[in-house]
Amino acid sequence: MPQSAQPEPSFTEVMKGTEQTAVHLEARDAYFDNERFTAWRQGACVNWDDRASWWRPFHDHIAGAVARGVVIRRLRVVSEPVSEYIRWEHYVTRANVEAGEQVRWLPRRHATNLAVPANDYWLFDDQLARIHHFAGDGALVEHEFTSAPETVKFLADAFDALWEHGIPHEEYQV
Repeated sequence: MPQSAQPEPSFTEVMKGTEQTAVHLEARDAYFDNERFTAWRQGACVNWDDRASWWRPFHDHIAGAVARGVVIRRLRVVSEPVSEYIRWEHYVTRANVEAGEQVRWLPRRHATNLAVPANDYWLFDDQLARIHHFAGDGALVEHEFTSAPETVKFLADAFDALWEHGIPHEEYQV
């Protein structure tokens, strides 16, 4: 009798099981349009004093992991001059930082001699990768999980090398 495939864990489940580190590489200059980006393009500003208006369940997962001692780092590889989408991401990154993420920005021109993986990904405890596949318009098509040692090692090594060249969020100007 064939075994049924185990359902993929959710991001929430994986983050809850993460014990030491989670890293996220983003290497696109634009992602899909969303209502928050559209509102910002029309002049809306985040009321940072009204946390309930911008805090999302995602931030709860990040803050919970950080409270457990998990170090969470996000690196964004960006073209310069930056796209409108990246200007918006830089603006809303304050939420990530307030949730406890460490965020750095790496201008693409500074990554020429570095291995930059072709896909965005999360890497949890240097053991499990969640690799994101996007369409040309920035829409997420699918994601896949892998714990293949050679892939995980490549992603961990690449992230660490890129991180060393990244500019801390508070110092990066768009």
